[in-house]
Amino acid sequence: MDQQQHARLDELMRDPYPLYARARRAEGLTFVPELQAWLVARDADVREVLRRPDVFSSANAVRGDIVPAPAALAVLAQGDGARRRVVINADGPAHQRMRAPIARGLSPARVAAVLPYVTERATALVDALAEAGPGGRGGPHVDVMAAYALRLPGQVVGRILGFDPADVPVVVRGGHSTERLLFRPLPEDQQVTAAQDMVALRRLLDDYVQDRHAAPRDDLCSEMVTSLAPDDGDPDPDPADPDPDGADPELTLGQRAELVAHLENFLLAGHLTTTALIGTTLLHLLRHPAQWKLVCEEPERVPAAIEEAARYDTALQGFRRVTTRAVTLAGTELPAGAEVLVGFGAAGRDEGRYERPDVFDITRTPVARHVAFGLGAHGCPGAQLAREQLRVTLALFTRRFPGLRLAADGPPVRMRPTLIHRAPEALYVQW
Repeated sequence: MDQQQHARLDELMRDPYPLYARARRAEGLTFVPELQAWLVARDADVREVLRRPDVFSSANAVRGDIVPAPAALAVLAQGDGARRRVVINADGPAHQRMRAPIARGLSPARVAAVLPYVTERATALVDALAEAGPGGRGGPHVDVMAAYALRLPGQVVGRILGFDPADVPVVVRGGHSTERLLFRPLPEDQQVTAAQDMVALRRLLDDYVQDRHAAPRDDLCSEMVTSLAPDDGDPDPDPADPDPDGADPELTLGQRAELVAHLENFLLAGHLTTTALIGTTLLHLLRHPAQWKLVCEEPERVPAAIEEAARYDTALQGFRRVTTRAVTLAGTELPAGAEVLVGFGAAGRDEGRYERPDVFDITRTPVARHVAFGLGAHGCPGAQLAREQLRVTLALFTRRFPGLRLAADGPPVRMRPTLIHRAPEALYVQW
């Protein structure tokens, strides 16, 4: 992809909603050259795709836009650079097997158990924000993305996995570097740095895999390791029999690489998406001061505000699917192997499902159920955890900063050019 093509793709991803509107009005599906996929933009069509995983496979759910430079590829080769099958790009029984330990680890009881920690860490971050904010050491305004949204979700996911808090910065940096390397056109030196972050993350995860295999604990990392290893589909099977005394055999390199891939995928989904949701929720509430005032005065509206923000401008704008056979969708005939982009963000603005869909309104009733967190077999297992982090965030921010507003003298809000973790690049606020 050349620079001109990247420029068009950036423009599209920073504001995809005009494209979505055209696609919903068009007959059938719309092919988008910049995405090399058919866009599924109407709510009913999105739901149909998500309910038919046998026809619309997740094998290509996320595909990078960039082929890294040779120097970056050489760094990645120091770790395991192979594309592995993980829960997000698996189908059928394999997907069910990979999803099961994640669903258990993010059960309502597990989420409830971690909520005191969420509140503790969120409160500490808000305290620091208040100290550094307007008039403090941070100057006249503060970037709430850097000071809060980029921090809380990583700490929470690290806690659930059972990671040492000291390792969380490596986890967060590695996640963001992964996205930058695979989806952004970077100078070669920045690509190399991003690749080094990815390798550091994978080595850290490999250490955890080996540790939890040897001595499982009561955490999600142990749950995933013990449930997913050994994998019948391991590309590097261990020919040796278990030890005569019944002890578990050592993990092979292939098994370790598979488990690292599972953990890496979970981390990317678990903290990047929630970071983005925090950013977009605050952005749209602050762009509508009357609604921010309303949620401050009536805290019981926080859940509705979260759902409206997810509907109006979800972090996960869409996932790819590939057809397993010829099929007709919305009157468009698709051959086997056709790529479609399932537009969760487009479905949230569908005029056929919502009144005034392009209006952000936390008071809308009744609220039709949205697909911002997916649907069916691949529905987000971490949706409740994400909602709870948003709930705690809004409860704290509305109580501590009722006068919160977008910084009058800050730079204009610029959205990140991505469809998988849509959020402000920075969000400068004052109070």
